[in-house]
Amino acid sequence: MEQFLSKHAADVTGVLSGFDRLVFRGTLRMLAHRGGMMHYLHAVQVLLKDFAGHAEALTRRLKDASEELAKRTLRPITYLRSSAISKEDIAREIARADGIEQGLICVLTAVEPCLSYQIVRDRNAKTIELEPRHRKCLYLYHYQVHPTFGFMHARIQTWFPFAIQICLNGRAWLARSMDAAGLHYIRRDNCFTWLEHPEQAQRLMDRQLQTVWPEALNGIARSLNPEHEAMFEDFPMEYYWSTYQSEWATDIMFRDPAVLTRLYPRLIHHGLTTFFSADVMRFLGHKVPAGGNPHGNLRAEVVSDVKHRPEGVRIKHRVGDNSIKMYDKSTPCPRVRDPREASPLRVETTINDVDDFRTFRAPENKPDAAPSWQRMRKGVADLHRRAEVSQAANNRYLDALASVENTTSLGELTARLCRPTKYKGRRVRALNPQAPDEAALIATISRGEFTLNGFRNRDLRALLFDKASASKSERKRQAAAVSRKLLLLRAHHLIRKVPHTHRYHLTPAGREIVTALITAHNASTQQLTKLAA
Repeated sequence: MEQFLSKHAADVTGVLSGFDRLVFRGTLRMLAHRGGMMHYLHAVQVLLKDFAGHAEALTRRLKDASEELAKRTLRPITYLRSSAISKEDIAREIARADGIEQGLICVLTAVEPCLSYQIVRDRNAKTIELEPRHRKCLYLYHYQVHPTFGFMHARIQTWFPFAIQICLNGRAWLARSMDAAGLHYIRRDNCFTWLEHPEQAQRLMDRQLQTVWPEALNGIARSLNPEHEAMFEDFPMEYYWSTYQSEWATDIMFRDPAVLTRLYPRLIHHGLTTFFSADVMRFLGHKVPAGGNPHGNLRAEVVSDVKHRPEGVRIKHRVGDNSIKMYDKSTPCPRVRDPREASPLRVETTINDVDDFRTFRAPENKPDAAPSWQRMRKGVADLHRRAEVSQAANNRYLDALASVENTTSLGELTARLCRPTKYKGRRVRALNPQAPDEAALIATISRGEFTLNGFRNRDLRALLFDKASASKSERKRQAAAVSRKLLLLRAHHLIRKVPHTHRYHLTPAGREIVTALITAHNASTQQLTKLAA
């Protein structure tokens, strides 16, 4: 991200990074599988033939306790007949109409699919069994303005195994924190367009990562079902909390809306025409071999697409169930705009599947062992690492966009490449970006795996030549050829050598030129004509 911010420093007023949407799931792990459920029924002395009556009694108890606060405070309890109805829109309208600034807004109920249990009869064996089954049951949705988290909702399944889902918003949470700290801001929907003190706002957002999540989420769970302890008095159990979905957003606030309006279409075009599958995989933390082909065990689909929505255009890159997207949060413009407001550009990483990520910790079953890189867990214990992975993805994506030029033409950028130059007093020939070998060279040095560590002569040889020759003389010939290419690139100031190493990096000007060339190379005539119009 530093490269992007350095490029646009004169136009950017602030940056804010942190969680946007967070969805947690609470599971009574003993009740989440058949063996545990059977153990529970044995402990509370409930026969299988009596399971339905036992479950119905607990369901009635939970439902009455969950709705008691709404009845006592005269908040509406509404049954929704269709899942197509937006629950959030209903809750926000009730909050607006009733002036709810804190506390319970409403309870919405709906019958929805769930995974539960059912008694199954085997007529031949004349036995009954408890089996997991997909069925439908009543869910209770509690919408509230939480004193800490702001506008949020939580739902509970009213039939075994009584699963809970809690949805928070990091920006709504930050607004409550800034209110408490006396910091002024302007908020449009789910985005801040002006912050009195961006650095203090970022510190408050960073503080969200220090939350003791089990304690905070258990408090919300108790408001959903105040009878939990009493219901499970004979077999105590607590909820295990996991992160079902996380969205980590980086907002870059441009002072002048006209600057972002001019730049944004070029960012979209660059992302669509320049970022290939290997680049998208690297953004989202996948290791990609030097050859650019993914590992054979990767089964996820890699997709990039652009959608035109009423609020603007967004580009999204997806690897399996995880994605990174970019969109302009400044459109549509409000009728009355405060002159202090900025136009935010948002890059957002969404993680639904953590199997591809690692965290440095002790093994799960060996807490006293030395820490090592282990698979990331869905549990809230690894939420901090999830934030690090997401921010790194945003940083890589923005730095890949840093070379997008919003004013200079391709001809102006490449004019000097087509003229001879001098390097250490010696004449060096012109570059021809259209020549097949030099076009391949330019595409190679721009590869994503070289962004952090740079590239060496041997790295380019492995990619520019079809096969590594077994002949020692042939290897020397290839090395010499690559050395001449590196000299050519250095002479034209496209790359620089890392001191005391054999590695090279693209210069800022080099990255800008290389990106422009690759974008033009990959664009169709129709796309180029449209941009030139």
